[in-house]
Amino acid sequence: MSKSMPAALALAQPEKPARRQGMTPGVLALYCLVAIALLLAVSLPFATDYVGSDNDDTMRLVVVRDLLGGQSWFDTTQYRLGLDGGTLMHWSRFIDLPIANLISFFSLFTQERQAEAIALAVWPALTVVPVLAGMGLAAWRLGGKAAMHATLVLTTVFVVALNRFQPGSIDHHNVQLAIIACIAAMLLDPRMRARDHAVAGMLAGLAIAIGVETTPLIGAVCLIVALRWAWHGRAFRDAAAAFGLALASTITLAFFSTVAPSRYTQVTCDSLSYGFYALATLGGGTLFLTASLASGRSFGGRLLALAGAGAAIAASVLVIAPGCLANPLDALDPLLKAFWLAGVIEAQSAVAQFKLDPGSVGSFYAPSLLAMLACLWRIRRRQAAEGHLIVLGLLATAFAVSLFQIRGAIFANMLSALPLGLAITDLRRKANSDPKNLGAGLAFIGVTLASVPATWALAGALLPGRSQDTLRTGLSTPQVARPSCTAAASIAPLAAEPAGVVAGASNLGAAILRHTGHRVLSAPYHRNQGGMLTELHIGLSSPQQAEAFLRGAHVTLLAFCNDDAQTRDIAKAEPGGLYADLLKGRVPAYLEPIAGTEDAVLRLYRVKPE
Repeated sequence: MSKSMPAALALAQPEKPARRQGMTPGVLALYCLVAIALLLAVSLPFATDYVGSDNDDTMRLVVVRDLLGGQSWFDTTQYRLGLDGGTLMHWSRFIDLPIANLISFFSLFTQERQAEAIALAVWPALTVVPVLAGMGLAAWRLGGKAAMHATLVLTTVFVVALNRFQPGSIDHHNVQLAIIACIAAMLLDPRMRARDHAVAGMLAGLAIAIGVETTPLIGAVCLIVALRWAWHGRAFRDAAAAFGLALASTITLAFFSTVAPSRYTQVTCDSLSYGFYALATLGGGTLFLTASLASGRSFGGRLLALAGAGAAIAASVLVIAPGCLANPLDALDPLLKAFWLAGVIEAQSAVAQFKLDPGSVGSFYAPSLLAMLACLWRIRRRQAAEGHLIVLGLLATAFAVSLFQIRGAIFANMLSALPLGLAITDLRRKANSDPKNLGAGLAFIGVTLASVPATWALAGALLPGRSQDTLRTGLSTPQVARPSCTAAASIAPLAAEPAGVVAGASNLGAAILRHTGHRVLSAPYHRNQGGMLTELHIGLSSPQQAEAFLRGAHVTLLAFCNDDAQTRDIAKAEPGGLYADLLKGRVPAYLEPIAGTEDAVLRLYRVKPE
């Protein structure tokens, strides 16, 4: 640590005895067992399937099955999705691999479907461990033992309330949360060791390889490391150099181990490609060289060296991947924005979500706002100021992303447990020291409740809107359980048909791929614009025009779900379209109802030969 740095600005440094009593394997195991037990208790009794409710969970299983079935490691094309030729998916094999290995392992002892069910329950539970380990260690380093326990309680509640850790949730968001939690713990190392920052660099490279959702946060991490080097100089040289070298090395290994040689020169903005590889390697390498060569300079000299490195990296972005400065979803066709993206909650901005459901906004933004205020208060009082500056930088980045896309809120809500856990600890200590002080007790209870996103969700349900409607629906006694269009039983008649091409709403696509051998035109993935647009035109066009689209795309079967929101939106937008006619029971002559599905929730039609 720099000698010139005031002690009040340093990270919290617990005494050695506290270290032995703090983040021990036993403490971590206890919290993990409690969190996993609660997850199973709140999810398994109500589970109707072993795959998560998100389309991405189902599609991930389809991709993993293809990998186990012999599809090349380097080939991530989903050949049964979209128009002829399939759709090149943007997901990472680093998530496919452990899930595939778990399925293969459990297949040694049981049938294939049972092995899938066990693997899909085990994998999300395993990701709970690094989340709690990272958050617990980060909190202990920030505020000591008591803060660690408070943060672990908040994180446990967060994990249990978030559906990304429930059995069947095999999308990559739980892994991304684990990575960010562990990076925060490494950055908060009070000794500023090269070892911890090398781990942070490796995790940063892995995060970029797994998905672009965390790219802004990883950019913030790199900036934090660079600015700390500029501030500390020689004392932070080894840490900064280790981080930069580890980042460059990890992203290089990830690129050459997952990207096919034929795509080495391609630049894509939604997955690991030459663009992210080149920029991350350049950034990590530049930080390594700058820290190694310029640490002996004055503070002003270090800032100047850092500014020069930053300018070089910025210029490289403009040369290598200028298109990646924009949101990849901005290039979507207006039809897809209107009939698909507008209904994806995690892609909504804060303003759009407030208009749609004002009651839900608190759960997305309130805890992180409170956490940032707590960080500013600590910084102003110079209490572990540098540690709170680090957390504030991560929180502010996640919060800014969430203003444009709500998907960033899960990272902000998780990280908010760090400063809020410490705040709860202090308020509890104050309330216990003066039991007659009613204000202190109320402050402790109020901040504790306000730190939990679920509290804001319940409070928001008291306001008129979708949240209130959802709560009322959940509390009301269901009359007759109506089967889902994506349930295996609903799709079974479709699976019995000869393999062909299915047209249907995008929310049906992943389930049809899972339960049948058909190819589907549409599933909710932005790289499948051709297939999704074709399906939209089929539904919006008059029955006569729709026939041309069906035959042009070689569609042999049409799956029609009365309950699908997108289907109803299309019918409402175009009352003279095919979907509107089918909702009214008018079936054109070129469609033949499949026997037994006329009154089913998922109505099926064969497209008659010309």
